[in-house]
Amino acid sequence: MPAEALEVQPVGVVRGGRSDATDDGWGAVEAAIVLDRTRFTADALTGLEAFSHIEVVYLFHLVRDDEINLGARHPRARTDWPRVGIFAQRAKARPNRIGVTTCELLGVAGLELRVRGLDAVDGTPVLDVKPYLVEFAPRGEVRQPAWSHELMGRYW
Repeated sequence: MPAEALEVQPVGVVRGGRSDATDDGWGAVEAAIVLDRTRFTADALTGLEAFSHIEVVYLFHLVRDDEINLGARHPRARTDWPRVGIFAQRAKARPNRIGVTTCELLGVAGLELRVRGLDAVDGTPVLDVKPYLVEFAPRGEVRQPAWSHELMGRYW
């Protein structure tokens, strides 16, 4: 199938939580993901409540075309951190504006998922929701540079 024929439609939208995309302090933020009632019924979420966490794929819909980064930059414009390519960071100004976060699932009611720790603002289109499975976590040692630990120090 040619890429031009692919169509991705949001499955729902983030409601509540924060209205600004400030970089830090997302850990305690609670919000809801409301599925599209024209496409889904509550049975689409059957069994999801048995999981403690979900992975949410969403669109950074507030990022303008002129903000997209296709090359390298200093994360958060910090010149004391190395200049790295867009695919070596999790910045929102990505080529396809796609974000992915694992967050805590607080509850399921009808077509609404209550979550904590989702770093997406009110009104964010949600492209997919998946249960978090430990077996999909990295196997073996995980490696990442020191600057990324510093960046994430206050993120959650």
